[in-house]
Amino acid sequence: MNKMILIIILVISCATITKAQKVFSVEYASQADVRVFVANYESRADLTVYKVAYVSRAGKNDGNWFFVDYESRADKKIFFVEYASQADIIVYFADYSSRAGWIKKEKMHLFY
Repeated sequence: MNKMILIIILVISCATITKAQKVFSVEYASQADVRVFVANYESRADLTVYKVAYVSRAGKNDGNWFFVDYESRADKKIFFVEYASQADIIVYFADYSSRAGWIKKEKMHLFY
């Protein structure tokens, strides 16, 4: 009985600690937590991003993003800029989940 209670507590605490990387694209730069530029080549990026189809597949700051429909549900609000010089971070959208991840880890703090 005690083991069962302990397991339940561990499962619940793990579920609340892990935070999916849910993002929302805002309309104005002033509303954003992070300004993002999308690169044409992976070699120019700070982060390779894979857009997941379900919130349950989103990662924890590992490049697997789920775009939410409402700002209040997002972990981070992002704004897509037109020029790399305007951006806090440069991302490249990958075709496969296995390609997602940080290339330049010094900018990881932007998504915590």
